Amino acid sequence: MTSDAAALLRDVFGFDDFRPGQGEIVETVTGGDNVLAIMPTGGGKSLCFQLPALLRDGVTVVISPLIALMRDQVRALQEAGVEAGALTSGNTPEETDAVWAGLETGRLKLLYMAPERLASGAALNMLRRIGVSLIAVDEAHCVSQWGHDFRPDYLRIGELRRALNVPLAAFTATADAETRDEIVEKLFDGIAPQTFLRGFDRPNIHLAFASKDGPRKQILDFADARRGRSGIVYCGTRNKTEALAQALRDDGHSACHYHGGMEAEDRRIVETRFAREDGLIVVATVAFGMGIDKPDIRWVAHADLPKSIEAYYQEIGRAGRDGAPAETLTLFGPDDIRLRRSQIDEGLAPPERRAADHARLNSLLGLAEALVCRRQVLLGYFGESSEPCGKCDLCDAPAEVFDGTTAVRKALSAILRTEEWFGSGHLIDILVGNETDRIKERRHDQLSTFGCGTEYDKRQWQAVFRQMMGHDLVRPDPERHGALRMTETALPILRGEAAISLRRDTIRKASRRPAVKALVSEEDAPLLSALRAKRRALAEAARVPAYVIFNDRTLIEMAERRPASLDDLARIGGVGAKKLERYGAMFLEVITGAVEALHPTRRKLAGQVAGSVFDQLLEVQADLARGTDGTDKPLSCSASQLAKVAKLRPDSLDALSRVLGDRRAERFGPAFLDVLREAG
Repeated sequence: MTSDAAALLRDVFGFDDFRPGQGEIVETVTGGDNVLAIMPTGGGKSLCFQLPALLRDGVTVVISPLIALMRDQVRALQEAGVEAGALTSGNTPEETDAVWAGLETGRLKLLYMAPERLASGAALNMLRRIGVSLIAVDEAHCVSQWGHDFRPDYLRIGELRRALNVPLAAFTATADAETRDEIVEKLFDGIAPQTFLRGFDRPNIHLAFASKDGPRKQILDFADARRGRSGIVYCGTRNKTEALAQALRDDGHSACHYHGGMEAEDRRIVETRFAREDGLIVVATVAFGMGIDKPDIRWVAHADLPKSIEAYYQEIGRAGRDGAPAETLTLFGPDDIRLRRSQIDEGLAPPERRAADHARLNSLLGLAEALVCRRQVLLGYFGESSEPCGKCDLCDAPAEVFDGTTAVRKALSAILRTEEWFGSGHLIDILVGNETDRIKERRHDQLSTFGCGTEYDKRQWQAVFRQMMGHDLVRPDPERHGALRMTETALPILRGEAAISLRRDTIRKASRRPAVKALVSEEDAPLLSALRAKRRALAEAARVPAYVIFNDRTLIEMAERRPASLDDLARIGGVGAKKLERYGAMFLEVITGAVEALHPTRRKLAGQVAGSVFDQLLEVQADLARGTDGTDKPLSCSASQLAKVAKLRPDSLDALSRVLGDRRAERFGPAFLDVLREAG
């Protein structure tokens, strides 16, 4: 890391070190190479273009898909003392004027824009004029025409790169090999950029799945155990978001809904509330989320199964972006699987794309029905290996597994003997020997499989069929109204050439609520609450999201380490120089119960080596205020002179004289030089 990058990382962003992989990307982007970086959500993508923007001459243009995200990032940068602005349709005239003024005077370092702005020729002329030196593209997977986040205007970015002839850095959290190829083709004209694929593990996120058993109550219980913490509940339908948000409100939570059918203004209100309010729950469809930059979301629940393993990874990745503990719960059932299969089969994608989508869904179902550590299964999908994580429901309580081969063969036999024309309800009636009118009418009570499965009850058989769908042994056939058909995968089991293990039904009633992971120890919890209250008051007064002041992870570190001075506070992750100056004394007062009496000049040196040098110079000066023998006239240096000496480190009496003047250099010079030499 160059000294310039290290200084900016510390002073502007408040971090001593890069997260794994960040440093290499920052160096490559700063150097002017084209870059494609696939990094986990919460892995610190933004820093990988924000820091190079400060190290490079000219303006960095950031193409980002959501106005709310752009505004949040600009506010956070401005709070850290960075000249940044956004040109969006949500700007006030004053905001737009300020951006133009910053561009014309050459002060602005980062300019955020929505991709839709690239449609006008005026935008290109403007970008040519202002001296753009780098293009950064956030959520680069939006260029993929088959992705669910496709934005047609992203296709103009490659053209913009050619027209401006500047390097381009593209970032995304989810890109399989197929999407990566599309990004290279559309943004880089097929010429491979420097590519960074960073580890997909998010160790701070606890993973859990549960089969549906009164799903509304399951979600309400999960939220109740985490009362007062910000969360997202994802639902498969718009109606469900509204009903579940109302149920949460009835249960005393602060909750609202969000979906694509709402008016744009109503959606914007929810986005703003979620960014600013501590403890708000948003119940949403997948329309909510891409680009959500709130780092202190403490939990994400899925009331319905996501559409693929990539979608699942991206959606849970919105939790715990500050690195502090976060939790997830994903509910699923046979109806979810049928719905997702039919959505793929009835879509307009070509056959090879449908096959790939079925494979992605299979991977997610494999995760849902996993028998061992979920993180191992999830990372295995992304080509990574790991030890059992200790942070998922299966590590907390290992699955109770049994040999399900006989049960599965009986179920497959029932499917084949009814010529693959029926769903699980009818098939279970056959297996348990239930003489319904439909069974008698079709003479299915005459089949050899009728009543052959009485060792299990109806609910247990439902769990067997659900797991069979999860293992892709059977699939609903859309042309037969969801009747189950056997897949090739099932043949070895049917023939007795392979065995299969199943989980004992996960529908068993839980004896207690899911455990809540504490953010801090019991003794630190009251201080964390007080720090959050101070943050909320400051955020409300400034009308900014709470995390723009400090994120949860920073407050947790404050609560645990209890810094006793501004110098100590400056060593907390996320406390940059600007924030220390603006908020340090207020948070220190919460921690220590007293205000630290520091000269304003010394306060600006908090956390720097120059700060401790300043303190030593002050002591030496006090000893020599009346000369070496204590009989001279009193003489002292101003605080700003001492600060200058501490920062510049003059190495001779002549150099000291230029800062202090001859008289002061004569009295304090030799002793000051001793201090400076010892400080190195």
